[in-house]
Amino acid sequence: MALQTVIRVAVPVPLRQLFDYLPLAGSPLPRPGTRCEVDFGRRRLIGIVWEVGEAEPGAHKLRPLRQLLDTDPVLDADLMALCQRAAQYYHHPLGEVLHTALPTLLRQGRAAERPGEPLWRLTARGRHADPAALQRAPRQQQALAVLAEHPGGLSRAMLASLGLSNPPLKALAERGWAELVLTDVPLSPPLTGPAVLAEPALAATAEQHAAIDALLAARGRFAPFLLDGITGSGKTEVYLQAMAAALEAGEQVLVLVPEIGLTPQTIRRFRARFSVPVTVLHSGLTDTERLDAWLAAREGSARIVLGTRSAIFTPLAKPGLVVVDEAHDGSFKQQDGFRYSARDLAVWRAQLMNVPVVLGSATPSLETLHNTRSGRFDTLRLTQRTGDARPPRIVLEDCRQLGPDQPLSPRSLEALGTTLQRGRQALVFINRRGYAPMLLCQDCDWQSECPRCDANMTWHRSDRSLRCHHCDHQQPVPPRCPSCGSQHLRDMGAGTEKLEQVLRQAFPDTPLLRIDRDTTRRKGSLDASLATIQKGGPLLLVGTQMLAKGHHFSGLDLAVMLDADSGFLSADFRGPEHAAQLILQVAGRTGRGSHPGTLLIQTRQPDNPLLQLLTAGDYHRFAEHLLVERQQTGLPPYGHLALVRAESMAPQTALQLLQDSTTVLPADGSVLCLGPIPAPMERRQGRHRAQLLLLAPARAALHGALPALLTALQEHPHSRQCRWHLDVDPVDML
Repeated sequence: MALQTVIRVAVPVPLRQLFDYLPLAGSPLPRPGTRCEVDFGRRRLIGIVWEVGEAEPGAHKLRPLRQLLDTDPVLDADLMALCQRAAQYYHHPLGEVLHTALPTLLRQGRAAERPGEPLWRLTARGRHADPAALQRAPRQQQALAVLAEHPGGLSRAMLASLGLSNPPLKALAERGWAELVLTDVPLSPPLTGPAVLAEPALAATAEQHAAIDALLAARGRFAPFLLDGITGSGKTEVYLQAMAAALEAGEQVLVLVPEIGLTPQTIRRFRARFSVPVTVLHSGLTDTERLDAWLAAREGSARIVLGTRSAIFTPLAKPGLVVVDEAHDGSFKQQDGFRYSARDLAVWRAQLMNVPVVLGSATPSLETLHNTRSGRFDTLRLTQRTGDARPPRIVLEDCRQLGPDQPLSPRSLEALGTTLQRGRQALVFINRRGYAPMLLCQDCDWQSECPRCDANMTWHRSDRSLRCHHCDHQQPVPPRCPSCGSQHLRDMGAGTEKLEQVLRQAFPDTPLLRIDRDTTRRKGSLDASLATIQKGGPLLLVGTQMLAKGHHFSGLDLAVMLDADSGFLSADFRGPEHAAQLILQVAGRTGRGSHPGTLLIQTRQPDNPLLQLLTAGDYHRFAEHLLVERQQTGLPPYGHLALVRAESMAPQTALQLLQDSTTVLPADGSVLCLGPIPAPMERRQGRHRAQLLLLAPARAALHGALPALLTALQEHPHSRQCRWHLDVDPVDML
């Protein structure tokens, strides 16, 4: 019997298999990587053609493809290989992995063509407008001046990098002075040679020279590097000079950063150094902007591609280098859906593209340090700060006698005052937004607990609301205790709002900026605040970890850190590692100019040996201590973890599902089964959560056990009553 030709399609459904369809009659066979529309049950879905194969006729009643959406593949060979490897490693359905790799509009069936770039430009009336008419609208006045300097128009991304948001532009449009037009997008010819440089490179130190030379010697082949440099040692300059060599050869560079907040300053630095198109990819863009950037990278007109986690799936026409900045950061791990690590995928992708990859960090993860010790990565060390900058001093402030209504000690307030009197800047850091973590009734001990989570709701005084930071539940602040009717409600603890109030009272004549998720919701607001900091002069900053990563504040001399003890008391075994990274990152924001920097850590555990180690500023000694502990306990990087978490409306259903599924795990001890147990936060968003942790000394043993476990979970009677997921190499254990 003759075999029939079938098209094997990866469909975005939670099933770990490909689906066979018949080719369209009269149409050429599709190429792998192209999109197609298919009937799937009663739905119509957009899938990716994985391969053209053969099957026995009549074995299944197959449907034909509904239509082909592309003539050329939207995913190239290296991205297809990356997605396949990721699907296998993370045990996730291939169709959903490929779905994740595509921009939203391509998932919805939009043509994979660049329709043109929307640009803001002045109209004829706007070119002759009098800026003095906008004296009461300074943002519109600034927008008018910027557009006048660029008669050809500016894209939204370029305007955002200049600190301009949509409202002033729309206001100019209402006056008839500006307009948003769609322009044709010509392919940018590859720029080679000295033309790629807009300004000369900075003079490199001896350590920087050695790192740059090592990266240049690895061009044209896969080579993974850890650029291990203390804060302020000039890691970015190493990236820039290595990037210049790739760009001069007509190649593209992919740069990953952990947060959107780091993107504007990085864009400015890249555009100041290079005369090549810089494309940005992050969640703050519209779907159209993301598609345009993705396609520009695929066709090669985007020479530098800068983005957050999901940018790892950006196609590159001629790759030359991959850079992962702040590579230790937990933001590179996706925490829902397809739970991948962009840091690890960056190494895999560089291997598939046969280009060097460099992971940069002042506080590398223990897994990365282990890879350097085992010879998998080469280490490039930067141990000295550039210029006259000296390493920051770290001082512990014993706060055991501090009252509950005193978030800042007298010594901290005195140090802040002294810094401001010198005309310098100071930061008060606490990784908790809102006014206070909870409200407490002094008469009956009622607490502001979330009705849907095992957590307290945070008091946000600015809008008189209680908010749960885990499920986003909100409710008004009660005028009386809901339990006993008492009016004796008091706040417990401190957040950024309370610190802002305390500091305004202590330093009423000093400008103050609060930077957290609440104050930076509006597009461009974070960039505007960072621009204010860069102007210099005395300034108080209150902020969360948004200020701890990668920023260069030349006027910042002092940082005061609150609540540093929590990471060392965490139930998560990675808590001390993450706490140390955050402490040294905050310390690294200080003293980056000619003045020395100091981090004052308020602690109720001044004798903690781990904190004592950090005061020397030597992260490697601290990491060595943790690595010894991890080796003794068999935890990563000396062991390998997978976490299965289940959620159900009934308390015992999720636990029963996990318990019954463990019977398929190997009984030879090659995989240690920890649980199932209730999750550290047992109830979240109204659901009861349980988890099962699998630990194995050999990665092969762990991955060999997972397929049977996943099958048991899928086939269990409780599976339809639960939501469950698998997280390989979990970062969030809570």
